[in-house]
Amino acid sequence: MSEKLKRNLGRRQLTMIAIGGSIGTGLFVASGNAIHIAGPGGAVLAYAIVGLMVYFLMTSLGEMSAYMPISGSFNSYCSQFVDPAFGFAMGYNYWYNWAITIAAELSAATLIMKFWLPHSPSYVWSGLFLALMVGLNLLSVRYYGESEYWFSLIKVITVITFIVVGTLIIFGVIGHQEVDFTNWTIGNAPFNGGLLTVFGIFVVAGFSFQGTELIGVAAGESENPAENIPRAVRTVFWRILLFNILAVVVISFLIPYTDPSLVNASITNLSMSPFTMVFQHAGLHKAAAVMNFIILTAILSAGNSGMYASTRTLWQLAKEGKAPKIFGRISKRGVPVYALLITASVGFFAFLASFYGDGAVYVWLLNASGLSGFIAWFGIAISHYRFRRAYVKQGRSLEILPYRAKLFPFGPLLALILCSLVILGQDYMAVISHQIDWHGILVAYLGVPCFIALWLGYKFTKKTKVIPLMECEFHQE
Repeated sequence: MSEKLKRNLGRRQLTMIAIGGSIGTGLFVASGNAIHIAGPGGAVLAYAIVGLMVYFLMTSLGEMSAYMPISGSFNSYCSQFVDPAFGFAMGYNYWYNWAITIAAELSAATLIMKFWLPHSPSYVWSGLFLALMVGLNLLSVRYYGESEYWFSLIKVITVITFIVVGTLIIFGVIGHQEVDFTNWTIGNAPFNGGLLTVFGIFVVAGFSFQGTELIGVAAGESENPAENIPRAVRTVFWRILLFNILAVVVISFLIPYTDPSLVNASITNLSMSPFTMVFQHAGLHKAAAVMNFIILTAILSAGNSGMYASTRTLWQLAKEGKAPKIFGRISKRGVPVYALLITASVGFFAFLASFYGDGAVYVWLLNASGLSGFIAWFGIAISHYRFRRAYVKQGRSLEILPYRAKLFPFGPLLALILCSLVILGQDYMAVISHQIDWHGILVAYLGVPCFIALWLGYKFTKKTKVIPLMECEFHQE
């Protein structure tokens, strides 16, 4: 067994890991529902605001991980610059988030396969895809990076094709569409329901961006983190932002927000996906089958990334003495095998699909990790704020930093505020309704008390304190 992970991720792989982690069902399926709820202008505004927040989070993470590339997860920054208890809770929150995502994606992949083979047993597909993800992660980080590169490339080509085809339809080059702004002026457009509905779809928009933080997880296994991470941060966000914003704009021009099909799109009904509808409008009559294949690759990509991220997070926790030592062991190929196997075992939750109904289990698993991603982003923002303050207070030169985040301290503070608002207002309708929906509140906010319990439990047990800025240590691997 080795002691260190291997730096085998190249620049193109690192960039594609971040892109691939943030293009998936959130964009292909849920974007239409966001337009239906908030109207075309409301959806574009929500995606733009969340995109700005993610930009500052990416620059924050880029500054820390380029200077201190930690092999594992950014929860270590929370431990070093905030409080060891905060890092403990953040680590298990992030591990749980991605471990549950693996199970959810396996359930989703089963639903996709039943489009072609409706009578096949769920456990066959769950087992097959779980074995594929484990196999790719067991080989080495280079195999994971290469597989994710190709998974992501398929998604990127799809989104670019969608934007180009949609734009040609809008301007009448393809089909019989007349150039007008009807869909932006009908009914309550462009803002359906006012600013409250814009706030209400922040979670949907955020879900479309989640995964960009994988750059921080993979930093310690990058060939040249001081050079590759800044490049990835500078290029990847703008690509993701353009993909998301332009895709939503194209959908809003071609499909009225009042169209009921935008509500009906789901993993089990991809014929109603806005991507499918636009491709069909362009004359691609097999659009549903094509989108089925593309969304399957998106699901496998998300599961593959989830396996990687959760394994490295658990390994880092073990390395810090916050998880059993066995999970800190690494194979000769540079893979935390035991951390991978225990994480993969969570994927067996997907097998419940064959006993309790595929759709119900998928929704339950997805809801179980709803806010975990935003809690992780909250941790990145507060860690970077204290990282920079400690760095300057200890007399260190900013010129030494390989990458410097823009607009400090405005950037991380804005991200911190927006993350807090999203977490607190996750299901505001259930709270302000005349008859409070306690079940809805429980499902929406379950992650928050779990995180607080982990934080305070470790704090009182280990008697940790917030680390003074002058005592923060800048360990570089």
